[in-house]
Formats: sequence, structure tokens, C-alpha cells
Amino acid sequence: MTTVSEATDSTVTAQRRELGVFLRSRRERIRPDEVGFAPGGRRRTPGLRREEVALLAGVGVTWYTWLEQGRDINVSTQVLDAIATALRFDRQERNHLYRLAGIRFGPTQSVCSALPPSVQKTLDAVSPYPAVVLNERYDMLAFNEAYCKVIIDLNQVPVEERNLLWAHFVSDAWQCSMVDDEKAKHHMVAAFRSASAEHLGDALWQDLIHGLLSNSPYFAELWERYDVDSPSTRTKLLDVDGFGLLRIEPINLWLSQLGPLRATVYTALDDETEVKLRKIVEAPTRPACRAARTLD
Repeated sequence: MTTVSEATDSTVTAQRRELGVFLRSRRERIRPDEVGFAPGGRRRTPGLRREEVALLAGVGVTWYTWLEQGRDINVSTQVLDAIATALRFDRQERNHLYRLAGIRFGPTQSVCSALPPSVQKTLDAVSPYPAVVLNERYDMLAFNEAYCKVIIDLNQVPVEERNLLWAHFVSDAWQCSMVDDEKAKHHMVAAFRSASAEHLGDALWQDLIHGLLSNSPYFAELWERYDVDSPSTRTKLLDVDGFGLLRIEPINLWLSQLGPLRATVYTALDDETEVKLRKIVEAPTRPACRAARTLD
């Protein structure tokens, strides 16, 4: 039987290994001339060398090498800040670095496994706007009838497959929102990668990741980019059979009292879409949704 101590050690080891891979992926993206180094000379790997990152960050080469190798060494926020600056991290990448290094700011929120009835009442009340509750893993925990009519009929999807990433990258049932939206898929994987830093020892997270990697070459391609981001929304244009184009503007409502959960509500961007949404929800059957594109 695995003890708590063994499970904790395993998680820490996984975080250190992920930290090394993340740092390596980022230094390989920076051209030497971008940070003041001569571009000439033979280089076995693209981007910066470890000693160049160490020089820019003001740390020892051996220490930085150990950090990339996932060794058990102490790191401070000051040193992490220096490395993040050297590698030109943005805010999301810097926060991801902190998570992998085990540095937390504020209390860790717990995820509520059972939603109170008030959440479902709220989702039903915003109809005809489609609405769904998601956790950090993109599990679809609750939804309203409008979501089933406009986006995907989750009543026809097995509970174990009600995951937005699985729907986008694997499931045949997903026929609507963001199917052909490469930017949206890229963003979802980056946000998922960022959130996964705090769940490296969680079997549910690892099972989902392995399942996506095994069943979707495109997810695997995006996953290997090691991009990180936070959940956000962009205006979408849906093409629904019998109703034409719908201009949708999603908004995220964070359910802070329940942990890192959010309700995504797909609001109408104009009066015409408002009317169409009401007609779709009132229709006896779900219309087909041909495609969805994101508006820049």
C-alpha cells in the first residue's frame, strides 16, 4: 500500500521533472542574439545553452543544470524571478514556474465534488443562454437545457466522457462549438497545462492526460509545446442549421466558494442572436450546428 509520504514524494519528483522540461522548452525558444549573445558557433541544441541562462540569471551553471535535471535543490522566489526574467517569461509562465517549484501564494482551494442545487437553478435561470460549469480539468459538471440545444446534448454523452478537452479532441459527439478553431484548442491545452502543475500526483488528472495523448495526435502536439495560459473566452460565430449565424460572447463566472470552478455563459452579442437563441431553445429537437469560428 502506498503511504501518504510516498505519494507526496512521488508528486514532488514529478514536479521537479516537469520543472526541468518546462525550463528546457523555454530556453530552446530564445535565440542567442535576442538576449545579447553572438549567434555564431556550433550549437547542439536550438536556443540558449544552460550556461547562458545561468549567466543571464546570475546563478551558478552547476546549480541551474541540477534544476533542469530535477534534482532536490532549494530554490527561492528571488532566484526563480531571475530565471524567469532571463527566459523572458510572461505572467502565466512565471506563475507556472512557481507552481512547479512548489511555491504557493495564498491558501490552496479545494474542489467541491458535489454542486449545491442553487448552481443548477442559476444555470437554468440564464436560459436561453447556454451555460456550463467547468473545473480546472475541464470536466463539465453541470449544464442547462440551452447548452444541450445549442452546443452539445450532454444528456447523450456518458458521464465519464463529459470533459471539454475530450469532446474537442477525441469524441465523435462534439459537432459544434470550436470544432475548427485551432486558436481555441491551443488556448485550452495551454490553460490545462498551467492548471496541471498543481495536480501532477493526481491519478484522475494523469489518466485524462494519458487518455488524450493516446487518442489525439493533435492534443499530443499541442501538449509538447509546453505553452501555459489561464482560462479566458473569445467571441464566437456559430453556424446553426435552420437559424443561420449566431454571434456568441462567452463570459466566465467564478464560483469562488466552491473552489476553482467557473460557470461559462454563452451570451448573445446582438439582438438577432438573442431571438435565434430563444427559438432554438424552444424548438422540440436540437438543430445541427455545422461549424464554429472565433472572431478576432
